[in-house]
Amino acid sequence: MRMKMIPGLICLTLIPTLALPGQNINKRPSARFNTASIEQLTGAKGKLDEKEGTFKVSVPRSDLTVSAAGVRLTPPMGLTSWATFKRSGKDTIVMGDMVLAEDQVNPAMSVALENGLEVTALHNHFFWDSPKVMFMHIGGMGETEKLASAVGKVFTKIKETIGGKGEKPEADIDPAQTSLDPGKIEAILGFKGDLKDGVYKVVVGRTARMHGSEIGNTMGVNTWAAFAGADERAVVAGDFAMLESEVQGVLKALRGAAIDVVAIHQHMIGDQPRIVFLHYWGVGRTEELARGLRKALDRTASSRMAPQ
Repeated sequence: MRMKMIPGLICLTLIPTLALPGQNINKRPSARFNTASIEQLTGAKGKLDEKEGTFKVSVPRSDLTVSAAGVRLTPPMGLTSWATFKRSGKDTIVMGDMVLAEDQVNPAMSVALENGLEVTALHNHFFWDSPKVMFMHIGGMGETEKLASAVGKVFTKIKETIGGKGEKPEADIDPAQTSLDPGKIEAILGFKGDLKDGVYKVVVGRTARMHGSEIGNTMGVNTWAAFAGADERAVVAGDFAMLESEVQGVLKALRGAAIDVVAIHQHMIGDQPRIVFLHYWGVGRTEELARGLRKALDRTASSRMAPQ
C-alpha cells in the first residue's frame, strides 16, 4: 500500500501483490524427499502426497490367509504394512504399522529397536481372526536414509519369518507341579512376592492421578511378574507399568533377555502422567528370567520404590 499526498486530500492507492506466471501462491511446500532412495532402502513402493508433504511406502500381506468370523480378509481390509515419512525441520519423522503373525512379532520388534526405531504399540485390530494377526506400530526421527534403512530391515525380517519361521517359546509346565525356589527370584528382583497355587507372583506398585485423585497399586497401576515351573525350566508372564519415557528402555531390556513382548497399550484415559502397559511372556531358567526382568525394572522409576 502506498500513500499519495495531495493538498487538502489524502488518497490511498492499493497496489495488489501480483503472482508470477505459473505461480500458485496457495501451493504447499513439496515433501523434499528422494523418493527413489526411500523405495530402494525400504524395498517397497511408495506414494507421494504433496498436500500433506509425506511419502508412504506399503507392503500388502498377500502371503497371509486370514479370516475373521468367517470373512476372508484381504490387504485393503487392514492387512497392509506401511511406513510414512515426513520432513520436520532438518530431520525426518516416520510412523508406521507392521502387520505380523504372532511368531513374527518379536523378531521384527528386535530389528526395529536395534536399528533406532521406536515401538509405540502392539495389539490386535480384529476379533475372531484365524490365524491371529498382530499390529506393531513404529516411529522414529532422524536422517531420512537411516530411517528408511531401518524400516527396510524390518520389512526384510518379516519376509524371512513368513510361514512359521519366527519365534514361539513353548514349555510343558503345569503350575500344580511348581518346584522353583522363590528365594532366588526375590534375591535378584529385590522385591518379595507370594507363592500360591504353584505361582510365585511379585507386584511392584506405582502411582498416577485420575479425576483429581491418586491411583496406585490396588487400582492396577503396577508392574508384576508371575513365575511357575522349575528352576531349570520356568515360565514368567507379567505386565510393566511405565512412563512414556521408559517404554523403549524396557523393550530393549526384555528383548535383550529373550523375553517376548505380547502387548503394548494403555489401560486408562486421562491419567497423569500417562502410564503405558506392556505385557510379556518368557520361558527359560528362573534366574535368567529374573535377571532379564531386573534389567527392565532398572529402566523405570519402579526400581527405586519400596517392595509392595
